[in-house]
Amino acid sequence: MEEEGSSGADNIVTEFATYEDFLDSQITSLDLYYLEDEELARQLVELGYRGSGEVLKREEFEARKQAAEASRLSKRISYLKMALSSSGKDLKNTFLRALGQREDGNRSGKMTSIIFIRDKNSRNQEISGYIDFAHRLKTEDFEPYFAGKKRLLPRPSDLSFYNWETQTSTSNPTPNYQVIAENASGLLFKNKRDRKILNVDPKAATPGDNSNRSPIDTDQYIQVVIYDHITRRKT
Repeated sequence: MEEEGSSGADNIVTEFATYEDFLDSQITSLDLYYLEDEELARQLVELGYRGSGEVLKREEFEARKQAAEASRLSKRISYLKMALSSSGKDLKNTFLRALGQREDGNRSGKMTSIIFIRDKNSRNQEISGYIDFAHRLKTEDFEPYFAGKKRLLPRPSDLSFYNWETQTSTSNPTPNYQVIAENASGLLFKNKRDRKILNVDPKAATPGDNSNRSPIDTDQYIQVVIYDHITRRKT
């Protein structure tokens, strides 16, 4: 019976954000009609005189709420250790460390990073392009990249791709960004969640609202720049 009571209390702290919300759930419209005082009705529920469900003291509610939050955080940390491709890896260069710092944010949706890479492909042809990091993380296994077994390079299927030798040029929308190619300001990317414009022109004073530009100093590529856009969720 004690285990059932404990389980019931745990369900209560999960269901209700505050102790007052829990008390209000126990008050009937008839209680309010006769008492004409919501605060008095809450006090009677807390004392066990009114209410149709389990009696739970404020101290016990708060303690269980904190325990539930600690458990949630612990599970998230355990999940991230398993889910993050960069977790536990010896990130040997500045580029991989920069990606590792952004992996959680891009996986969770808190940010959407665009990676500009300019380098040579396996045929020694110079290529460049813009990669939607969050989209690539969802569609590709990044463990070989973080382990140093593969090199991240732009592809014709990425947001933007250009082969300087063959002059092949492609652009593609992703779940996170729309490509605006025909623009006087040059190449622009529109975030599909908050509709903010990200300007990748290095001469621009700023890449845009909630965005920043980070050139990465690395010997692994000719040039790398990461544009981070912090997503503002609608409330």
